[in-house]
Amino acid sequence: MRLLLLLAALSALVPAPALAWGKTGHRVIGAIAARLVTRHTRAEVRRILGVEGIAEGSTWPDFERSNPDPFWQKEAGPFHYVTVPPGKTYAEVGAPPEGDAVTALARFAKTVRDPAASRDDKALALRFIIHIVGDLHQPLHAGNGTDKGANDVKVIFNREPTNLHAVWDSGLIDQDQLSYSEMTAWLFRRITPGERRDWRVTDPRVWIGESAALRDKVYPAPSPDGQPVKLGFDYVYAWTAARDLRLEQGGVRLAAYLDALFAGKPLA
Repeated sequence: MRLLLLLAALSALVPAPALAWGKTGHRVIGAIAARLVTRHTRAEVRRILGVEGIAEGSTWPDFERSNPDPFWQKEAGPFHYVTVPPGKTYAEVGAPPEGDAVTALARFAKTVRDPAASRDDKALALRFIIHIVGDLHQPLHAGNGTDKGANDVKVIFNREPTNLHAVWDSGLIDQDQLSYSEMTAWLFRRITPGERRDWRVTDPRVWIGESAALRDKVYPAPSPDGQPVKLGFDYVYAWTAARDLRLEQGGVRLAAYLDALFAGKPLA
């Protein structure tokens, strides 16, 4: 036991890649979905996760990244993203041998639907599904294959050195200084009935295509002197609406995916 605790502590000291949306973004997507799912879906989620719910469960796969178990250290890392080079679609490039967010989503959906799976296995699978749907709506989690989802793109944001991926994970969201429940309330009331209907797409390839198209636009022009680009309020102003749209769409799509999952309907 002492060895496991020591390993967990040491792993927490190792720099980790930036996480999609950060805690607030994932919880916003989960909370929007929780308002939209059917009664049947709500009951099934409660049967598996208990009082934890969708918003709380949304951040669990990121928390477990420091778990020393081999599943988390060697297998689960690729489940958070996909790679789609510019000019390509996910259907054209497919998944690498180690898998990715799309293959993981299918794997975990199968587990949730498996009557022989344990509740613990279903809970792990459901938390991952909730998380992955959010991940795939963050544009830099549809990486171009050259810069680790823009983790390698160094920038200055709010006068602090960081990277472009982190700006999209949390910088743009934290700029508003809202709790996840406040942001959920603000965004949810903007979603029109028509958007709730039109956005209910459960095919992850559609979400990925949208993210990749947006990804190719959010990179700032490189600095002539090769130094990190300073992102100011002009960048925040330019991309806040897109940030909000992806959070809103992520919530609607997560609700649609969970409804289809528990209704036994096709998911793609």
